[in-house]
Amino acid sequence: MTGSRVQDPYSSGSDGENDVPRGGAGLASAAAPSAGRPPSAGQFDRALNDLSALSYALLDTLDEAEILGLAMAHVEAVGAYRAEAGFFERGGGLIPAPANGRNHPSAVDRRVRELAGQDGPVTVPDRPWGRALGLRGLQRLHGYLVVTSDSEPTEAERFLLSTLVRYTAAALSLAFADRRLSDQAAELQRVREQRTGLQRQLISVVAEQRYQRAVHTLLTDVADTGGGEEAVTRALHGLTGFPALVEDRFGRLRSWSGPNRPDPYPEPDPVRQDEMLHAVAREAGPVRIEDRLIILVRRHGEILGVLALLDAGGEADEHTVLALENAATSLALELAHMRNLAEVELGLRRELADDLLAGTDTGSAYARSEAIGHDLHRSHYIVVVQWSKRTVDDSFAETVGRAAAAQGMRSLLTRRSDHVVLVADARPRARALYEALTVETGTHSGAIGVSAPCDSPNGIPRGYQEAQRALEVRRQSREGYGTTFFDELGLYRILGPGNDHQQLEAFVHEWIGQLIEYDARHHATMVDTLTRYFDCGGNYDETAASLAIHRSTLRYRLQRIRDISGNDLANVEDRLNLQVATRVWKIVLGGSG
Repeated sequence: MTGSRVQDPYSSGSDGENDVPRGGAGLASAAAPSAGRPPSAGQFDRALNDLSALSYALLDTLDEAEILGLAMAHVEAVGAYRAEAGFFERGGGLIPAPANGRNHPSAVDRRVRELAGQDGPVTVPDRPWGRALGLRGLQRLHGYLVVTSDSEPTEAERFLLSTLVRYTAAALSLAFADRRLSDQAAELQRVREQRTGLQRQLISVVAEQRYQRAVHTLLTDVADTGGGEEAVTRALHGLTGFPALVEDRFGRLRSWSGPNRPDPYPEPDPVRQDEMLHAVAREAGPVRIEDRLIILVRRHGEILGVLALLDAGGEADEHTVLALENAATSLALELAHMRNLAEVELGLRRELADDLLAGTDTGSAYARSEAIGHDLHRSHYIVVVQWSKRTVDDSFAETVGRAAAAQGMRSLLTRRSDHVVLVADARPRARALYEALTVETGTHSGAIGVSAPCDSPNGIPRGYQEAQRALEVRRQSREGYGTTFFDELGLYRILGPGNDHQQLEAFVHEWIGQLIEYDARHHATMVDTLTRYFDCGGNYDETAASLAIHRSTLRYRLQRIRDISGNDLANVEDRLNLQVATRVWKIVLGGSG
């Protein structure tokens, strides 16, 4: 154990250099004998034998925590000692070793770190004597053993303790050397693996560069010849061997090259499609989703479509990814060009729709419609679409146009701040357009108004007013969502645009004016209660439930309505006029007096 030294446990200072004696005439018993009572020679020999056996156990393990645990467990066998704590060095710091389930005082931890590698006294409550003993190798400190006693150790106990310290330090030195050799071996292996990887990388770089040039050249030629989406997917399938496909941003198939094409192609789920787009957009390159390797086709941040490879076996490698990325770049140029052409045509169609709604010259309207391929000579219907939970932007307008086209309606399309307008050459079927839009938007919170047929461009402005009237009636009805046709409005057609607004106000004032004034003065809801009563067909229970009031409260309100207005709800004429007045007040006058 050359070089393993321990300071004199009796020294009162932390810098003493006295060696513990290597022999002794007496030995304390293993059961902590009283101070000053020397052990017999037999007890001393047994203690040395125990330490010798312990040395084999210490040298048999290379785990620092286990070595310290063995030493701490044996401290009481060499004298009237108690092991308070043990520390082993790791990465330039001291790590506490397990202390047989007993936590050492935090003061001990601070004191050991203050000693900075030197031996020194340690103070522990109710333990008169305590020392922190360094566990040193040839060139470094491997840890500390903190020992306390309830009396001053004997000379023999000091010797035995110093022997235990040397054995422990020697075992820690071997463990440290083994760990250092293991680290060096691991680093050597890492360097060898890194060198092998670099060699393989250098070997493949030439082939990869050739492949990149081939991919770039092929896809550039496709783009230059204007081959379109079909040419891009054919080239990508030829390069990779995987089926290649292009979808629009809504999930509808635009092009497929290769085997295993689904027939029919599955109808996209708008919610899942949006989730997929967001998931792929968060990544820098292609993303694997189920059996597809997907990349977005983007131009200036806008998603133009989706390019994907069908890879059910997960066999795509870095060359496949490279080809997919280059194909996406080439396709973005093609789709952007097509998008620009479509936007020009869309702009012309929207301008024509705006002019038709406002009123324009018939001859000019026919000429412009023929130029964009729309037959304006047929009867047309004006369709107004409003969805309460969707912003009326270009995306929503496209959604409406796509749903209408799927229903066989050819149309000119434009939009306003809160609704989309179609000048369509066919009357929408009952609920077909509405149901299609609920699927597209994922919500039923929409309303559609449809005009009577317009036989010439001159009738389109009037048709627009009719469609708006139908939409407003639908919005103000009990079932606020769905489709309403102007030619099915009945009484509301008489109350529509073009009628004498002043006469309508006078009629409302005559029949429910007193109720309106009462509501204004008392912040009441008599007119609304009466309106709801008529909407529910005079059913008390249904009316009370719709107003969220008790049946008796409804009876009281209706009696107050009779008293205030002077009209009898049981009288057929009064009832008809009151109902018409509430409808005009709500639909035509917008609920104001």
